[in-house]
Amino acid sequence: MGDLETAGVGIGAYKKSGSGNGDAERHDLSFLLRRYVQGVMSGSSRILGGRRFDPGVFEVVRHRIAIRGLSPVFRGYRIVHISDVHYGQWVSDERLGGIVGMINDERPDLIAITGDFVSYTADCADDMAPLLRDLRPRDATLGVLGNHDHWAGAGKVRSLLKASGIIDVSNDFFTIERGQARLNVAGVDSVLLKKNRLYEVLEVMPSDVPAILLSHEPDYADTSAITGRFGLQLSGHSHGGQVIIPKVGTPLRGSLCWRYPHGLYRVRDMALYTTRGIGTNSFWLRVNCPPEVTVIELESKDQ
Repeated sequence: MGDLETAGVGIGAYKKSGSGNGDAERHDLSFLLRRYVQGVMSGSSRILGGRRFDPGVFEVVRHRIAIRGLSPVFRGYRIVHISDVHYGQWVSDERLGGIVGMINDERPDLIAITGDFVSYTADCADDMAPLLRDLRPRDATLGVLGNHDHWAGAGKVRSLLKASGIIDVSNDFFTIERGQARLNVAGVDSVLLKKNRLYEVLEVMPSDVPAILLSHEPDYADTSAITGRFGLQLSGHSHGGQVIIPKVGTPLRGSLCWRYPHGLYRVRDMALYTTRGIGTNSFWLRVNCPPEVTVIELESKDQ
């Protein structure tokens, strides 16, 4: 585990209360100003009728990804992955309802949501719950928290997940069973805010079962891949940069989404997929970077 220490993985109590329940909530002037601007922009957009859902705005991206050790009974297992809803900004209730419909149309076995449910305030969380409760996976909807969820109020966001029927796997894991075959889906809390506790997850998660990791921040793959325990990591955080220049990529990269801003990567023996996300933050603009619903079908990979 020395390599993990070098990579900066935090160690703490393996329990949700140890991963932060609002203790990272921000109250600095810059954050409060952004919260105010969010309210003004959202209110203006609502008055001007700019909050409608248009399915043509969203891109459904499909991938088949092989997982080493996956039982053949999981071949074709369908995961629908979204991230960075940032509800209350560009994503209105009407847009979120439409996104939920798009997800359900894909008939997912599992839905994975990799953080930043909200942006600068969690006061809108109660409005999200009825919409998210309409998600219809065969097995479960799993989620982890992102940095904005903590800044806006992690306690409120965790209550939202519970009210929505979403299982919070931040520093935890969930097991899917098909007869005697199993697949583990683990998660880490926000790495940017040092809430991640992967050590403790690995200590209790069976090592002989194939596993997938949910992490809000994609660059954490450089750490999680070292463990050799995951066949796939699903992440968001970057919004794809919101601006993509053909043949160049995105010039807009932030902390922990610098190396893997969008798309499919191979990190050691682990696949990593970084979605462009659903919502926007700060500026409500995307150029060559449409919001994304990702559909992943699993394949079995020979040992």
